[in-house]
Amino acid sequence: MENHSQNGTEALLKVSTLNCIDLSNPDIHQSVSLLKQACLDCGFFCVINHGISQEFMDEVFAQSKNLFHLPLNEKMKLLRNEKHRGYTPVLDELLDPDNQVHGDYKEGYYIGVEVPEDDPDAEKPFYGPNVWPEDGVVPGWRQTMEKFHHEALEVAKAVARVIALALDLEVDFFDKPEMLGKPIATLRLLHYEGQVSDPSKGIYGAGAHSDYGLITLLATDDVMGLQICRDKDAKPQIWEYVAPIKGAFIVNLGDMLERWSNCIFKSTLHRVLGNGQERYSIAYFVEPSHDCLVECLPTCKSEDNPPKFPPIRCATYLSQRYKDTHAELSVYNNHQT
Repeated sequence: MENHSQNGTEALLKVSTLNCIDLSNPDIHQSVSLLKQACLDCGFFCVINHGISQEFMDEVFAQSKNLFHLPLNEKMKLLRNEKHRGYTPVLDELLDPDNQVHGDYKEGYYIGVEVPEDDPDAEKPFYGPNVWPEDGVVPGWRQTMEKFHHEALEVAKAVARVIALALDLEVDFFDKPEMLGKPIATLRLLHYEGQVSDPSKGIYGAGAHSDYGLITLLATDDVMGLQICRDKDAKPQIWEYVAPIKGAFIVNLGDMLERWSNCIFKSTLHRVLGNGQERYSIAYFVEPSHDCLVECLPTCKSEDNPPKFPPIRCATYLSQRYKDTHAELSVYNNHQT
């Protein structure tokens, strides 16, 4: 279990201040400078004026609640499949096995890039048809989520352009077909039911982890819960809260970008502690295409700083990470629906 000292307890009360990137700012150099500082500092920042209206965000949250308020037997009919599409029950995911006694005290819903079953791409691990509730069960739900999936990808591409400039790459580096031209982009709705977390007993809303891919966009309600750890190697680890920011996306870097940048930009440990209140959040995970070879960027290596990781295909890397953190689907075979 974690080493809890007075220092660690005090850190739980600390609230982090994140750099804020205005995507409508005409001064791209200022945005690049703010983002670069954030990526070198803590790997988290927020973006505002991203083009998705507050009214629509409110609708997405309302529809998320509509789904999670369904009876469990209705949600289990939508259980995630081997492509990681659909409903994930409470305790399905175990992100920090060294410190967690049980899995995460959250339920979720995965929505990926919609690819028809008869499309050759549907055979790839993270492509295929989504699992959708029947329209009569949650009216308008699919239309809302498909629209958000599309709009969030445009926000992610805009953020990736600023990241490219911060890494001294061409502005459209990540727009290439093998990268965000045909991405693995996954929308994940999340609901924390109100369990009180207790790190000393290994109970967490979401265990400490870093995200797997390129970047993650996160929208939250106004309930505090997200914490980050700027230095994962510190003993004891110091955790600080990230305050919810109305109308903004909190953005964090994933492990794939850390590999790509040869650890110049680092992915950051984060977790969620429940305080007894219900909490909703919406995460949008962005990764390059299945076949993209993730290898050290030309601007991130030198004779003094050779590549730290071997090249790896995106789909190979992601498949292993998902397998490591999710329950085997067979555990649900006896669930009565």
